[in-house]
Amino acid sequence: MKKLIIISIVILPFLAFSQEEAKLYYCAFDNQKLEDAFKALEDIYDIKFSYNDEVIINKRLNLKREKRSLQQVLTALETQTKLTFEIIANRYVIVNAPGSETEIQELDKIILKSYLTNGISKQKNGAYHINPIHLGILPGLTEPDILESIQLLPGVVSPNETASGFLVRGGKMDQNRLIWDGINMYHKGHLFGMISPFNPNATKRITFINKGSHPRYGERASSVTEMSTTTTIEKQTKIQLGVNGINGDAYVDVPLIKEKLGLQASMRSSYTDVYQSFTFNKLADKVFESTKIKNGDNPNNNFNFMDYNIKLNYKPTTHNSFYASVISIDNDLDYTVNKTDDNQTFNDRMSIKNNGYGLGWNKVWNQHLKQHTSAYFSEYNLNYNFITSENDTQTSDFEKQNVIFDSGIATEFQQTINETHTIDFGYQYVLKDVGYVFRNTAESAFILDEDKSVIQSHSIFANYDYKNPKWFDVSLGLRATYFSELDDIKVEPRLTLYKSLFKHVKLQITGELKNQIISEIDETILSDLSLENRLWRLADGDKFPIINSKQISAGFIFSNNGWTLDIDNYYKTLDNITALSLGFLNPDNSQFNIGEQSSYGVDVFLKKRFDGFNSWVSYAFNTSESRYQNLNGNSYFTSRSNIRHAFSTALSYKVSNFQVALGWRWQTGKPYTLATESSEGLEFNDGINTRRLSDYHRLDFSSTYKFKFSKADKLRAKIGISIRNVYNKNNRISKEYRGNNAAESEIEVIDRFSIGFTPNLMFRMYW
Repeated sequence: MKKLIIISIVILPFLAFSQEEAKLYYCAFDNQKLEDAFKALEDIYDIKFSYNDEVIINKRLNLKREKRSLQQVLTALETQTKLTFEIIANRYVIVNAPGSETEIQELDKIILKSYLTNGISKQKNGAYHINPIHLGILPGLTEPDILESIQLLPGVVSPNETASGFLVRGGKMDQNRLIWDGINMYHKGHLFGMISPFNPNATKRITFINKGSHPRYGERASSVTEMSTTTTIEKQTKIQLGVNGINGDAYVDVPLIKEKLGLQASMRSSYTDVYQSFTFNKLADKVFESTKIKNGDNPNNNFNFMDYNIKLNYKPTTHNSFYASVISIDNDLDYTVNKTDDNQTFNDRMSIKNNGYGLGWNKVWNQHLKQHTSAYFSEYNLNYNFITSENDTQTSDFEKQNVIFDSGIATEFQQTINETHTIDFGYQYVLKDVGYVFRNTAESAFILDEDKSVIQSHSIFANYDYKNPKWFDVSLGLRATYFSELDDIKVEPRLTLYKSLFKHVKLQITGELKNQIISEIDETILSDLSLENRLWRLADGDKFPIINSKQISAGFIFSNNGWTLDIDNYYKTLDNITALSLGFLNPDNSQFNIGEQSSYGVDVFLKKRFDGFNSWVSYAFNTSESRYQNLNGNSYFTSRSNIRHAFSTALSYKVSNFQVALGWRWQTGKPYTLATESSEGLEFNDGINTRRLSDYHRLDFSSTYKFKFSKADKLRAKIGISIRNVYNKNNRISKEYRGNNAAESEIEVIDRFSIGFTPNLMFRMYW
């Protein structure tokens, strides 16, 4: 049965690809939503509609089946909807309400409007835009989890099955920058990474960049995920309430002063202290495997999370707008194990918090000049205590802390010279204060390891855009940063070339240099809780140099008649990466080693849309090798983050307010270092990362349905069900070796496995 399911889900998209569209110029609509009609017309006539969402709300279309030209269709649309339609460059259709105008300056930046599904588009510069409100259904998700959605894009994998622990083109987790309303975020996710820490219902727009990034983005070597909440001041109050198998949430958007001042707020919280659902227990089983909580005898643990965000939008004039944004993410754990035979008690306490505050001002000086100014402050705190008591008297306390204070201010100008030439330029100041400490208290307190560093950086950047359809569209950028405490200057050029080779074929070429001053390290620990043993620290220019990344990529995109083919080749190098040698099993020489990494890969994406069906196949090939000083004879070995082959395929169907999706993913296992038993314990004589875990695969299912309680009532609702790992495949996702700070301690083998069969239910109301 399992083989039959796998074969079916692999074959279905190809069967879909073999279907042919209805005759090219025939179309018919029976009281269909205008948004859905636009999508069908885009496929038939190879056009792109551009419009404000508010313009088409509650509008529907009726057309009898007959052969029409594009102009005849637009004329019929104008008659029924009372909207205006203007064709630009023979392909783009601007939709406006009568008497209004829409800016079209950046219209041609979108080259694929519906990528994996509706709500995901690919831009001319290679970035992906995700709109959670309009996001179509994705396999395994009943709600549009921000970071989980990104993992379905080509070249992005999550070997550990965590929302925030994804790898981009062979990079590491800490090389991905997360930004929320201009605020740098460091929290890895609720339930120790299993759930995105960012509420999708409060998020208006997400930009994901894995290549050719704008020079305004620095700080990380692999990718950028920028999330922003709405800047619109609503005309009437909007409220949402939702609950699923893990948490409940609420969202409200209130106009305080008509067209001048608006307030947006959301809150999400687990309810595990009241009820622990089957869904939560399955996630907890994965999180706590191989820890005391998994093997302990006390089920009454305290494990909860909460996040909230508040945003105030103020628009005093047509050309000025301001915002103030606050976000808070909080995870807490308090777990106790009692040993009755010797009256010992072991207590694990962990708190992970990330609070952020942002301010922004947007100014339109004139038709050609705009300015954006912002400031932010982000505070990240990780506190962990492992307390041992005997006869109710504390005997020891192992403490681990990691603190980040990250603040900055920036301003950027955008000057439009004419339709062909645009220039962006700006300045950024950032101050990062990062520290960590490992402290043990027994008969006397002593510090095992600690560090505290401060780095101030001053960055100037500029980007020049040149548009010439006859030749190339060129985006040329430069970023220069001075790190005060390190007395070092880094220059980062960026380049993007875009060319429409034929009517349906586009060429993309990108190149970039990037630098990173903050990264994570693996530390050994005394407790076997082992949930969060990765800590942030700053570069110091010596033991921890600044990480440098170089990447070039080239590919082409074909899109026509519901077909999409996207192929991209890349080569990326990373210099000055660091690793703790204990991580490579060298207990006698536990020190940080400096190294380099090189990756080559190909990302392939193929999609076909037809008659309500959406099917796609994605494949990513990556080969990644690392070399470190004093390790493996200074020779290259397979990088631990290397997933050689990753394949995914999905088929979804939408009819009216009902959606269903089925998706299967397969990927090669992670590399690991082979250990053999000996009389003196484990030995490692086979080299580093010479073996791989078994292949990983799983099948996911999702379905949602929207409905109204009555025709007259504005109250709407949505129900959904999702199942992750439908056939309950027991995937081994990592093999690790763990020691601790005691020299005489033996190395322990830790095998971790994927999440099993995990259903989730969702119910949501809107009004």
